Amino acid sequence: MSTHRMWKRVATTVAARGIGAFDPGNVNTDHDPKGCGGRGSWYQEPVRDGIWTCSGSPVVAGYVITDHSKPGCRGNGAWRHNVVSDGIWTCSGSPVVTGYVITGHQRTGCDGAGAWLHNIARVGLLTCPGSPVPAGFRSTTYQAGGCNGLGARVLARA
Repeated sequence: MSTHRMWKRVATTVAARGIGAFDPGNVNTDHDPKGCGGRGSWYQEPVRDGIWTCSGSPVVAGYVITDHSKPGCRGNGAWRHNVVSDGIWTCSGSPVVTGYVITGHQRTGCDGAGAWLHNIARVGLLTCPGSPVPAGFRSTTYQAGGCNGLGARVLARA
């Protein structure tokens, strides 16, 4: 095979897969700035409860981000991933898993990134601004003091 054809095959494979592509269920857990001939490389491994991942790593479905370490991942920053559960505090930017709502806020949580309390949706909960409203529910009465002073709405059946 000619060099041109080989390059074209490699380039097509990379383009189809995407630069920095992730295998489903994997996360970045380490960075080597000298890897890949000095361009940098990432170590991937399967997600598990409590794993620390590098900034920019995907958040696998069913997981949330629960802690932050600025110097982690060789200075790139690291985030702790945990399986979602009722009453779990998550860092700002963490996904809200389907069926959950945001019910509390801490400005200084998550190593200064801010933190949000996630609960399984149920009638009567006070939900924070920006919280999703799951199917079968609706937001009702506003309460100014809810969500640690940010204001909140009462969750009711649709």
